[in-house]
Amino acid sequence: MRSLALVVPGRLDGRTGGYIYDRRIAAGLRHLGWSIDVVELDASFPRPTPGALARAARALATIADGTVAMIDSLALGAMPDLLTLEASRLRIVALIHLPLAATVGLDFETAARFEDGERRALRAAALVVVTGRAALPLLARYTLPADRIVVVEPGTDPAPLARAYVVSGFSRTSRPLELLSVATLNAGKGHEVLIEALAAVPEHNWLLTCAGSLTRDPETTARVRAAMARLGLQDRVTLTGELDEPALAACYDRADLFVLATRQETYGMAVAEALARGLPVVSTRTGAIPELVGDEAGVVVPIDDAPALADALSRVLSDEALRARLAEGARRVRDRLPTWDEAAARMAAALDSRAA
Repeated sequence: MRSLALVVPGRLDGRTGGYIYDRRIAAGLRHLGWSIDVVELDASFPRPTPGALARAARALATIADGTVAMIDSLALGAMPDLLTLEASRLRIVALIHLPLAATVGLDFETAARFEDGERRALRAAALVVVTGRAALPLLARYTLPADRIVVVEPGTDPAPLARAYVVSGFSRTSRPLELLSVATLNAGKGHEVLIEALAAVPEHNWLLTCAGSLTRDPETTARVRAAMARLGLQDRVTLTGELDEPALAACYDRADLFVLATRQETYGMAVAEALARGLPVVSTRTGAIPELVGDEAGVVVPIDDAPALADALSRVLSDEALRARLAEGARRVRDRLPTWDEAAARMAAALDSRAA
């Protein structure tokens, strides 16, 4: 039986896209016959305390010699010396959702520290797996051999159509249009830009639900709340915090439009989830979002461009026929989305050929 140790910071049951990816890939590999041992490090990563690093060293030491050890990027660059040491007996696989040094909003000193740590850790890796093609240019600074890098993009679960688009005709009552955005509130997800754009939309027939953690970046959450208050949108925008799967599925089900003003993605899992439910999308030109949405399933605008986002939202919110056409496009796209089984098979093939 092939075996793998999956090393993650904090608990694997986290609700961010990175944890969902790790969890689903682990489940898919188990289904393919792999033995998966999850090693959960301290939640202080990627800024570990000395005690957290000592505990990480002890945890890695328990992994049997010759095992493939896949290290999530939130932990990778924070322990380069430890991984360099362990590479003499483990097959280190770097799992890069986003290089830490490329995170939006970092100060120069922190970015430089992350870059140095990632550079040294990546030298110890037998294989580098990136979860979206948009991460490849961000890795160029590390001058890695091309044959050590493989792309394994996320899958998407089949899902029922959102309630608004189950039947043909798309006629609706006078109820407000339900907008949904799914993303952790942090500097990279563009919630402030979204709030500014919605405040400039002439149409007032909408309500927005933002589903995502409010505690991972408290400063961003405070700025978003301040923008809502300044623009008088407290009664029309709901910040739910992190939701479990049933609650999030209910949000998708009652939505009329998915919106995401993200400033940085390597793929765009939440957009794919929305398309799987046949929802039209208004989002930004980053990661795989332009390819996922195309011209048929939504409108994609430049990042950090509140006027362009406001214009796109105005057009989609005011034009029922346009929403119907985009929803039809989303239903076509949902039939082409890759599955998690396919993603796990690609990961297994990469591990077999280059790391195992």
